[in-house]
Parts: sequence; structure tokens; C-alpha cells
Amino acid sequence: MEFIGAQPSLDLTYSDVFLVPRRSAVTSRLAVDLTPSDGTPATIPLVSANMNSVTGPRLAAVLARRGGLGVLPQDMAVEPLADAIAWVKAQPVSFDSPVVLSPEQTAADALKLIPSAAGQSIVVGVRGNGGSLAVSDVRGVLSATRLQVVPSDARLGDLTVGAPPVLDIGDLGGTAADPRAVFDAVDALLGDGGSPAAIITDGATVVGVLSRRSALRTSMYRPALDGDGRLAVAVAVGINGDAAGKARALAAAGADVLVVDTAHGHQESMLRALTEISALRLGLPIVAGNIVTHDGVHDLVNAGATILKVGVGPGAMCTTRMMTAVGRPQFSAVLETAEAARELGAHVWADGGVRYPRDVALALAAGAGSVMIGSWFAGTAESPGELATDSDGRQYKESWGMASTKAVTGRFSKLDAYERARKELFAEGISSSKIYLDPQRPSVEDLVDMITSGVRSSFTYAGAATLEEFRRNARVGLQSAAGYEEGKALPVSW
Repeated sequence: MEFIGAQPSLDLTYSDVFLVPRRSAVTSRLAVDLTPSDGTPATIPLVSANMNSVTGPRLAAVLARRGGLGVLPQDMAVEPLADAIAWVKAQPVSFDSPVVLSPEQTAADALKLIPSAAGQSIVVGVRGNGGSLAVSDVRGVLSATRLQVVPSDARLGDLTVGAPPVLDIGDLGGTAADPRAVFDAVDALLGDGGSPAAIITDGATVVGVLSRRSALRTSMYRPALDGDGRLAVAVAVGINGDAAGKARALAAAGADVLVVDTAHGHQESMLRALTEISALRLGLPIVAGNIVTHDGVHDLVNAGATILKVGVGPGAMCTTRMMTAVGRPQFSAVLETAEAARELGAHVWADGGVRYPRDVALALAAGAGSVMIGSWFAGTAESPGELATDSDGRQYKESWGMASTKAVTGRFSKLDAYERARKELFAEGISSSKIYLDPQRPSVEDLVDMITSGVRSSFTYAGAATLEEFRRNARVGLQSAAGYEEGKALPVSW
């Protein structure tokens, strides 16, 4: 990356800079390869934040199916985390995981799990004792748009009409099916009928669902997979207690990436935890942070980190900078740490501060191998928690910072009242915020589509077909606040 003109002496946010187009031989966004080179299984440079309100098993599986990485948060014991890893690994790679509700449940129950938006659906059926779903026990597929217009207490079983559309995986050509052929088969089966998705079976057992949109996505994304061809997932561990023991247990449970995480990553406790974990030689990428300086990179890499998590204070739920004055504008933090990491053969994840696809592109231009997203993903169908609806009928999810009173209370719930009160006294960050779903992009997949489309276009403007070429070719200029505002579309006509 190079600046047009002299490199500034002050630190910069993503809003302070812009990319300059240059001569390009890259003629199509589809000719761009977004695969990171950081040693993780990811095929796109997007990582979901290890926040309780952002990443759960469902979001991690969907994101991995499209090539990104979900990081399960550390505020769980080993056993539930191992169960979450196992659930992700058990999900289909080539098909969507069905959201299954029983015939006795209601439309209101369904709309707590799926947004009331086009393209969303549930399967009505009864799972067997082992959790499997026989095709003979499927009553039908219902769209969210249908559920919107029926009484909230309407039973799902009463809303299904006719046999569900079914495709057997053998008829599609198995797991190595041609994506175009799969799309054509789904499109022909659904036709002009009312079903929003087809049931995919393997003999008598349901193995997934496919809508037209999800069949199309299968042809455009490569999933992030482990060595056994299962969906990949990352897991966070803290630096207190037996961090090495927890890391060993999570690696044995199938974690593909370990994220050693604390708010202030450049501290002795982090260095001790990293040294102990790296000494286990688990054969996994080790991410550590958060840091924002050249010195932090050197110390954490020397202690065993292979990827540095960069960012203090840029997140939407974070009040660190206003409470403590500590942090650093994110673009400059990524730029400095990425350069230091390259010198040591390590990599950087830019954590926080992205509001638009442009910010993701700028983080990659500054040298990040991947970009971590928090609140943006919190407002999606797949993030943890049920959907709620406000008085205007808008759906939202609750989000909170990981240093907030809400998070601290959950993290230290097993302490006695006195010790828990001491911890809560020093909590910081937002304990509750409504993150409204975008009706046009209610799913994390919709956001991935939007982000990767913008980033791919950025690459073509820079004449880059890969992440490494983009980092080398990117030309960045400074802009005023007015210049930043000029780049925004007008919300209303003038």
C-alpha cells in the first residue's frame, strides 16, 4: 500500500482515507480470489467476533459454509464449547441447515427464529430421538412472508398444505454435484409453487434444505473446511486460569483455530498464556490480542502467536476510549501492526470499526489478512438469541459489549456476591443495545454477499486479483470529513 502524497504523521480511521483507482487488467469481480494466507481454513477474509451476542453455533456454521470463520466466545465452560464445536461439525456443507419446528408450535414461535423477510423459511416436522429428521416426518416448508400474515397463535401444522418439494442427494450427483446443475434442479422443482425451499434427502433422511438463493451461493463460495471436510470453527480462550488446559481440550474437541483473547493483549498474563499454549504444539493457528502497536506484535509473536488481533476501542459496543482515553484509530493501528507482522512471518486480523464494505477493503489494503466483524453481524437471523419486535413491527436483537455489566455478570456468575460486585463495579461498555435487522439483508449471508461484492470491486479498481496483490497495489489518499460525506448516497432526493 502507498499513500498519494506524503504519509501523514497523525493516526487515521477508516473514514479518513479512500482508495484511488489505478490501471487494471482484472475485468470481473468473479476473477478475484479473496482467500487469506494466514494459515486458517477461511476462503474469504471475514471473521465473526467472539462476542456472546454475535457468534453462536448457528452463525458459525452459516459463515463457514460461505468461507468465513466464526469465533465462539470464551465465556463458556469446556463441555458446552465442545458441544458447540460438535454441532457445527455435524452441519451440512453443501446445503443449508434446516430450522425445524414441530406442528404444534406457532407462527409466533417461528418468527422468533427467522426474520419476517423474503427468502426465510422453516421446516415443519418431528425429529427422531437421535435428532435426525426422516422425510416421512416432514409436514412442509413455510415461508416467513406467509407466517407474517397469519394469526400469531396459528399452529404450524395447520398451515402446511400438500407434500413438500424433495430432492435426493443421489439425484443431484452426491456431494460433488455441479453447482449449476444443483441450481437448475432446485429452480425446476420449486417452479412457481408456494414453497420457498426444497428438502434435500439422503435416502429417507433429511440432510438439509436449499432455496434458489442458497443454491446460487453454493456455486459462488468455497466453504471453510477442516481436514476431514467438515465446517471449520474457531474458539476463544481467556488468559486467566488454566488457559493451556482449556486450549488443549478445545483442540481435542475439533477447534480449527484458537483465539487467545483479552481486552489488553500486551500484558504479562497474555504472554504467559501464549507461551504455555504454544508449547503444547497443537498444530493450530494461534490468534492473540488485542493490540495496536509494533511492540505488541513482536512480543506476542515471540510468545507463540501466529495471528495478531488488532483493535482497541473501535467497536460499536465499546466505550474504552471514552472511559480510559486508551486506544488507537483503527486504520493506522492495522497499518503499523501488519507491517510488523509481515517482518516476522505472522498475520493480522483487524478487529472492529467496520461500518461499510469500504472499511473492510481499507483494512485489507492496510495489510490485514482478515477482518473481524461484531455488531454488524449481531443484527442477523443467525446470531445468538431470539428475535424481538418493537411497537412499530421492526425486528431486532439485543447486543452488548464484552466488558459491560451484563457480560461481566454472566462471566463471574459463580463468584460469591462480594467478589461479583467488585467485578461489576469496574465494568465498562454498553450492556444493552437494540440492533435492528435490515429487512433487505436479514441474514449473515446477505451481509457476506454485500461485503464481498464491495471488496471484490475494490480489488478490480486496484488491479488486484488476490489479497497480496491488493495490499501491494492499493493507493490511499486522505480526505476531509466533507469528503467522506460526499461519498455517501443521499437518503432522499434533493
